[in-house]
Amino acid sequence: MTWLRAGVGGASLALIFAASGAAQVTPFAERVFNEQVLRPSGQPVIPLYEGYYQNPDGTYEICFGFFNLNTEVDVDIPLGPNNVIEPAEFDGMQPTHFDRVPAANYRRYFCVFTVNVPTDFGQREVRWTLNADGEAITTPGKVLPSYVLDEPDSGGRGIIAPVLRFEAGGPEFKGRTGFTGQTLTVAAGDALNLSVLVDHPGERSWVAWKLHQGPGQVTFGASEQWVPRADGIATTTARFGEPGEYLIRVQAIDSPTSSFEFHCCWTNGYIPVTVVP
Repeated sequence: MTWLRAGVGGASLALIFAASGAAQVTPFAERVFNEQVLRPSGQPVIPLYEGYYQNPDGTYEICFGFFNLNTEVDVDIPLGPNNVIEPAEFDGMQPTHFDRVPAANYRRYFCVFTVNVPTDFGQREVRWTLNADGEAITTPGKVLPSYVLDEPDSGGRGIIAPVLRFEAGGPEFKGRTGFTGQTLTVAAGDALNLSVLVDHPGERSWVAWKLHQGPGQVTFGASEQWVPRADGIATTTARFGEPGEYLIRVQAIDSPTSSFEFHCCWTNGYIPVTVVP
């Protein structure tokens, strides 16, 4: 087992590597994991345990993010034995599309989904395994006091997560647990208009649109944008390369470069899209 301990937010990221047995390849368990292993291509995707927080009903949300170590290549890993969460009751919400290293100052993708576990979960584990190139990488998520996260506000830093709505008069949602909107339908190749209403006391909020799950590629008109408080709405378009069922992820935060690394405070949202021929 190899441990990577984050320097902020009290979070630790546990990575368990299962060697593939390739004759002349050093197993991940014997390598040093740091930013120096970033390459244009040929690198794995690392599943990351971010920490956890407690819900008002006493249950817990375990947060997972990922680090695609490729600077020029996105990676797709369908749900199944190469992209699985165990126990099986928690499987299914993890991403299947893993964007390359971001061009901005933040270098990975933070808490892109959460897993809800019961109040009496105790010392059990939720394990996420990814296998992009023949070598399985697993991270265990636990409910341990040292991994607790501020959610959805950080009193010490005076930061709060933006409140989002997918439509005027629609349900409001706030925080990393996220909310899944109504399914939209579009033909492959046509532009789908996407929008989210943003309510946040800061001068502006940062909003990012990403493919979370789906069988094909998605091209966004604007995948990242700043939303002034006076405007209060982020809009973009998405074009889908082939038919199928997709899930779009939107994240909103006051600033990705100054808040993600402190593990607070942002909001996740998800939009199901059915793409027809």
